[in-house]
This record gives sequence, structure tokens and C-alpha cells, in this order.
Amino acid sequence: MRSLPYKYLLFFVVVSVFCCKNNQEQDTVKPFLSKPNIMVIVGDDLGWNDVSFHGSDISTPNIDELATDSYVFNRFYVTPKCSPTRAGFMTGKYPNRFGMRYGVISPPTKNGLPPEEITFPEYLANYGYNNRAAFGKWHLGHSSIKFHPLNQGFNYFYGHYNGAIDYFTHKRNAELDWHKNFNTSYDKGYSTDLVEKEVIRYIDSVKTRSPFFAYVAFNAPHSPMQAKQEELLKYGYDPQADHEDFPVGGMAGQEREKEIYGKQGRGNNLRQTFSAMVSSLDYSIGNIVDYLKKEGLYDNTIIWFFSDNGGVEYFGGNNKPLRGQKHTEWEGGVRVVSMLKGIGVKNKFQEVNQVVSYIDVFPTLADMVIKKPEHEMDGISVKSRLEGEKLPKRNLYLGNKAVVNDTFKLVRGELFKISEDISETNNVEEEYPEVYQDLLAVADSFKTIEKGEYKREPKEWLPPREWKMPR
Repeated sequence: MRSLPYKYLLFFVVVSVFCCKNNQEQDTVKPFLSKPNIMVIVGDDLGWNDVSFHGSDISTPNIDELATDSYVFNRFYVTPKCSPTRAGFMTGKYPNRFGMRYGVISPPTKNGLPPEEITFPEYLANYGYNNRAAFGKWHLGHSSIKFHPLNQGFNYFYGHYNGAIDYFTHKRNAELDWHKNFNTSYDKGYSTDLVEKEVIRYIDSVKTRSPFFAYVAFNAPHSPMQAKQEELLKYGYDPQADHEDFPVGGMAGQEREKEIYGKQGRGNNLRQTFSAMVSSLDYSIGNIVDYLKKEGLYDNTIIWFFSDNGGVEYFGGNNKPLRGQKHTEWEGGVRVVSMLKGIGVKNKFQEVNQVVSYIDVFPTLADMVIKKPEHEMDGISVKSRLEGEKLPKRNLYLGNKAVVNDTFKLVRGELFKISEDISETNNVEEEYPEVYQDLLAVADSFKTIEKGEYKREPKEWLPPREWKMPR
């Protein structure tokens, strides 16, 4: 056999090296491109009885439809306040560990989510998730640029730093709180609509590249109570009729803003206004899901929806038949609507009746798309439950010496067999004295992880212009 001329041999060597290199690059990129997209959608102050598949008088067809494709968690627990739940979801840890259990990041608060904590988007960044965006309400620190979403693992942000912003003016404490990345945004419109549209625009811009993680934190239906007229009309709104005077909420603070803040978009009564706000939330979720379906992204997108805490009765929320509301560790404050749609799941509604929690979101999603995180967390992966196995028995800490497990709950010194008594009406301490003592000891053990407290600006403090975060 004749040997090939040198120049041909050199050609084949170059081609072989190029092909090998190209295949290596494809092997590196392909797993990232094949990973599922992740979307976490959080409602704000949505009550247990504020979705129609729980029997509510509010119409939520899109949330209901998402539930038909999801594992619906009937025992999903959060903290009874906004910021602590978000901190726990973002880190997989109890917010006690960084002093964020018992309050929210209000305008004069100096604290925020500690930058040294590993956040879910930071974890994803190491595994090919190059598109990590946060939309809507941040509420995890604004007193320093180190708390900004872009310094906590996200590489795109659109929304507001504070809670309780005006839905139309986007102001809090008389300053505009609406941003795109580090810059002020002057976009006009109802905040729920703006978040929805930006989510769709963003996904449309990245859908052909690496997989995305979208954290969509609507401020609806949190106070101030403001709705769009087209939604109010669905609930019998009459512009000519009287308008009840109901709480504004949000602690607007400055005198020059009190006459304006939260006044636009009020219905004839509180529940009507709240219902219209929930309908807007539902409509926006529906538009996002419809977009994913239209673009062929739905089957390859994991979606986890939940509320950050229970509803607030004096702002129109309804938690029946659960007892209590936001700011309490009764079921109405900490047991919320939650559902998880997996990859390619269609018409596979399944109910999960074991305890699942906000601190489980990070480890579960990581386990579903990558692997179980190796660093220490308080949450657990519930992926095995989605595969048909039972979860291990555990006690979940709810704060203020409240503990819950699959069967019992200790709250305010009383014991309830919560698996049978969801309304917390029958104290069974005398029937189960050993259980009572055991849960008291569990609650007492959590004193060891209580760290730090919120620090606040002096009373004369005023927020920075357009809520620019200081460097």
C-alpha cells in the first residue's frame, strides 16, 4: 500500500484535530442546552381561599389550569412574612441563620440577604445557566449595592426593591422604585402587567441560548389595594356608586405622598378590589404560560408557584378554613397555595399531603436539574416524592416556637393534630403529652440558630432619590 503524501497526511491531521475539538465543545455545550428551564413564580399575600380550585369566589382559571399539570402541595409552609420567605427560598436555609426571621426589609432597614450566602441563582451559574433573571419584588435589601439582585447571582433584574409600592406610580415613600438592572426605569403602566410583559420579552431574547432561570415575584395582591378597571368590572364594579374607605397599607411615610399613595384603582369595596388584583395576577400568569406553550418551551420548563405567606383579612384576603392570617404562625399565615410542574408533565394533577417548605425549593430544583447541593442547608430535596416515594419524617420550624410535622403542630403553646384538624380548633396536649414535650424541645433547640437583628435608619431618614442603592 502506498503511503499518503505529506501534505495530505497533514490535512487529515488538522481536520481530525478540528473535529475532535468541535465535538468536545459540543459535548460541553450540549448538556447545558438540554437542561430544563426553571421558573419560580411567587404571589404576594395570596390567601388559601383566594384561588378558585380551593373553592374561592375569585376566578383564577390560569392558576387552576397550571394545577392540573402539577404536583399540588396541600401542606406547603412558608414564614408569615415576605422577606423571610424569600430569603429562605433563595438560600435553602432558615432565615433565623442571618437575622431575617421576624421582620421584613422595610424602607429604613439597613440589613439584607448576606452576600456570603450561596443563593440559588449563584448555584445555577456554575452549571450552564447563563440566563438568570429576577422580576418584580426583590425585598431582600436595598441599603447597599451589595444586596442588589445583580450581586446575588442574577444577571438581569427588572422590578422594585421595596414591598408595597404603588401599582400605578411605582413609588414607595414618595420616591420612584422601578428599575432595570442598576438603572431607574420610567416605564408606565400597572405593575403586574409590566412584570408579565418583561418576563415574556426577556425569555424571547434568550430562548435560543443556554437555559434560563426566571424568578417572577409579583407584588400582587399585596397592599396598597389597587386594581385595573377592566378587572374590577368583572366583580360588579360601579363607577357611579360609593367607594368604601379601606386601609391603604404600606406605610407611605412622607406627608407629601399620603394624599396620592395607593388611591388610584380602588373599587367599591375591599374584597372587590382584592379580587380584581388576583384576577390580574392570574391573567399575567396565564399569558406567561401561554407564551411558553406557543414557543414550544412549556414541556421543558419547570414551574413552581407559591405565595410568600397567607392572606391579610383587613386587605381583603381569605384563608378559610384555615385559622389566622399573615403575621401569625397559625395555618392561615404559613400554609399557602403551592404547585410544581415538572418536565413534560401534562394533565397529571397529583396531591402531596406531606410537609413541604419554602426552604425545600432550592435543594429540590437543584436536584431535579443538576444534583443535590453539597453545602449545608436546612431544606431537603422532595424530588423522591415526585417519583413516588414517601418523604422522611421531619419537624419544620415556623418561628415563634411553632413546629409542624405531617401529623402534629405546636403553636402558641398548644398542640393540634393538624393532619385531621386544619382549622386548629382542638388542643390535644392532654391526649398526647409525650408528643407535646417532644415538640417543645424541638422548638427550644432552634434558639441556637437565632442570629442578628434588623438595624434601621434614624427617624429623620429620607430614602435616596429614585431609590438608588449606595455603593
